[in-house]
Amino acid sequence: MGYLYALLSSLLFGANGSVNKTVLAAGVTPGQLTLMRCLAVAVLGGAMLLATNRRALRVSRRELVQFAVLGVVGVAMVQWFYAVAIGRMPVGIALLIEYTAVLMVAVVARFVFAETVRARLWVAIGCVLAGLAVVAKVWASNLAMMGVAFAAMAAVSFAAYLMIGEHVVTRTSPLVAAFWSMVFASAFWGVFSGWWTMDSHVLTQRVSLGGHLSGTTLPVWVLACYVMVLGSFAPFMLSFMALSRLPATPVGIVSTSEILFAFAVAWMWLGESLDTAQLAGALIVLVGVGLAQTARGPAPEPVTVEPAPVPALATVD
Repeated sequence: MGYLYALLSSLLFGANGSVNKTVLAAGVTPGQLTLMRCLAVAVLGGAMLLATNRRALRVSRRELVQFAVLGVVGVAMVQWFYAVAIGRMPVGIALLIEYTAVLMVAVVARFVFAETVRARLWVAIGCVLAGLAVVAKVWASNLAMMGVAFAAMAAVSFAAYLMIGEHVVTRTSPLVAAFWSMVFASAFWGVFSGWWTMDSHVLTQRVSLGGHLSGTTLPVWVLACYVMVLGSFAPFMLSFMALSRLPATPVGIVSTSEILFAFAVAWMWLGESLDTAQLAGALIVLVGVGLAQTARGPAPEPVTVEPAPVPALATVD
């Protein structure tokens, strides 16, 4: 079930990229779209907790600080950087760059936390850099540099999300982690998204889906609802549920299939395609990400201290 949850999460996240791009083209800003996504997860997650386990909403001050950092740095910023990036470059390539976060996590684990990292990490780094160079066609400079820069910043934020989330999700339930992190992400973008400047007609207007579906139109609010429920709440919950059943490494490897799903949907829907060399480069990147996921050694087992035996009390008959 853990593998199934991770795969379904990747499928929904991958498909959501093309929907995001359509909503952004309709006039919704990246900050406003990010607020919608975070708020949907917070509201739906909070409603589920109220209905099933209200006591889980009680968290310590230290946990609140952790959730605040996870929500702002690892959720709010990665979604915003990604939204800005896909407005300037193909969805699949933006995700390829974002997933270099896996390399960053392994490097930080090796040099900052002194974890055991296998030598294959350096092979992984070489594969990812070479593959990205081919996909981006650095010799032709076909990609907008601003798009590449924002995708790279999304990778840094995603790395922070992986490192913080890896520790947070082991101490609480997936639903609690999703709820509190999204509460703080929503609060952040509630201040900085400029939601109050949105023209009310933006959400009610009908827009073309573009690409191969250019003859089909839908109201923007319908697409926004898809982004909030099936593109945000459902995949986030499935991802946390996968992490509660599997170690982070296999979940991370399965999650790379999001890139393939994003490429497939963008090709079938928006007509975004790669040539043969770029496809080969994308596969090299995926191999590198997979190697990086398995480069980190197993987490050390927690040391448990057995309590000292309590001497028996003398009984008086």
